[in-house]
Amino acid sequence: MIVLTTLPADGDAEGFASQLVEERLAACVNILPPMRSVYRWKGSVERADERQVVIKTTAPRIAALEARLRALHPYDLPEFVVIPIVQGSAGYLAWLTESTK
Repeated sequence: MIVLTTLPADGDAEGFASQLVEERLAACVNILPPMRSVYRWKGSVERADERQVVIKTTAPRIAALEARLRALHPYDLPEFVVIPIVQGSAGYLAWLTESTK
């Protein structure tokens, strides 16, 4: 599974990612460069500098990952979008599974 979230550009994205990997909730976390987000929040159009975070995990870890992400995340309503991995190399998927046990 691939999970997407965002973090403030000036936040500790590496610490966040390390925590998820150390706890085996994710096999790998990619932190993308800062970007500008435009979104509607509480009736207003807002803008913020953020980082897109791409989390690779397995289906059995999704519930625990979501709970931990919400506990660590600074936002009231963090992005948590799950995208299934439809296909991948056998070796990579085996590594992903082993890394999240």
